[in-house]
Amino acid sequence: MTTLPHTPGPKPTHWVSYPRFIWQSLVLATDGSFMFYAWMTLLTAVALVGANAWAHQVAHGMIVTNMTDHVSWGLYIANFTFAVGVAAGGVMMVIPAYLYHDRRMHDVVILGELLAIAAIVMCLLFVTVDLGRPDRFWHIIPGLGRFNFPVSMLTWDVIVLNGYLLLNLHICGYLLYIRYLGRTPDPRWYVPFIMISIVWAISIHTVTAFLYSGLGGRPFWNSALLAPRFLASAFVSGPAFLIITMLVITRVAGSAKMDFKGPTRTLIQIVRITILINLLMVASELFTEFYTGSAHVAHARYLFFGLHGYHGLVPWIWTAILCNVAAAVLFLHPAIMRSVRWLVVACVLAFIGVWIEKGMGLIIPGFIPSTLHEIVEYAPSLTEWKITAGIWAFGLMIYTVALKIALPIFRGDVNFSRR
Repeated sequence: MTTLPHTPGPKPTHWVSYPRFIWQSLVLATDGSFMFYAWMTLLTAVALVGANAWAHQVAHGMIVTNMTDHVSWGLYIANFTFAVGVAAGGVMMVIPAYLYHDRRMHDVVILGELLAIAAIVMCLLFVTVDLGRPDRFWHIIPGLGRFNFPVSMLTWDVIVLNGYLLLNLHICGYLLYIRYLGRTPDPRWYVPFIMISIVWAISIHTVTAFLYSGLGGRPFWNSALLAPRFLASAFVSGPAFLIITMLVITRVAGSAKMDFKGPTRTLIQIVRITILINLLMVASELFTEFYTGSAHVAHARYLFFGLHGYHGLVPWIWTAILCNVAAAVLFLHPAIMRSVRWLVVACVLAFIGVWIEKGMGLIIPGFIPSTLHEIVEYAPSLTEWKITAGIWAFGLMIYTVALKIALPIFRGDVNFSRR
């Protein structure tokens, strides 16, 4: 993916090259070892369980969830918020490669772009299952309903999420197809889109944060630090997932033609900084909430210590804090560069910590206590867990298949001349 002078080379006829590219992509996506088939079978089974649970939810209504009039956003929106961060975090492969001209990152930047595609698809699915009646989505389609742009922050979110998906689809599709043809990519067709995607990745999480902080009736979210916190945590979870991805690829497929050592070190350095920034912002929020003792401290008190005998979220948030602090300690330890085992532990802890912090630790306490100062606790139902697991399984299937197609093409093992 290194930017070189454009050398067009021989141009195969499109009516020959396109079908062959699609056919070989299908072959790559469905051919593999026993471990690949076992992994895909497991993901398919979980995804089908989730699809069945969603069909049950559509047939019987949102009553099968534990969401109420008091807590109207639950596990689905919590995972949506986190998945947006994972998608935005994928840009951390792009920034060193193209803004700081790190040549070691050029050939692996496709991993971050593909992760962004899978994560955005998951975001859209989480919003769909949260609608309850997805057939009413037409109400925001321009021409059929009222899009309410630019007044509604929700419409901004629709634009930036779908725009980011289209950007990454173009970048990945173009680079893969040109690599398959054995030609050098023309920078005019992908570098401007990559630069736009950097800004766009930041915008998707910023707009999501504004969607919450702009709700004046939810004081728990009314913080100017919410958008920076979202970005800092995204630049922890996204790189953590990419580090594990590179370690798995190295273990399963080897990396003879793709060097992951340099990119892994770069991502570790990024996480070392961003995880500390994220913890500092959380500490700043806690100081402001508890030291000032304002009238809106009830939400934070319920989250961290319980309120009036209700403490459903206390175990969640303290687990998140312990995971984030432990991950920060591990990432700051010099041995993390030499020990794959501890690196995996640090990445998993950081991923889980941010998932809880931005999900159950952020979305749910915004509704408890309610605007009428009532405390109605929320715990996800089994149906919600099944649907959530199904969407995560589907997202992992997309990412696995995308990697199965992309890596052989980028290594040069599959191209048009070899058929």
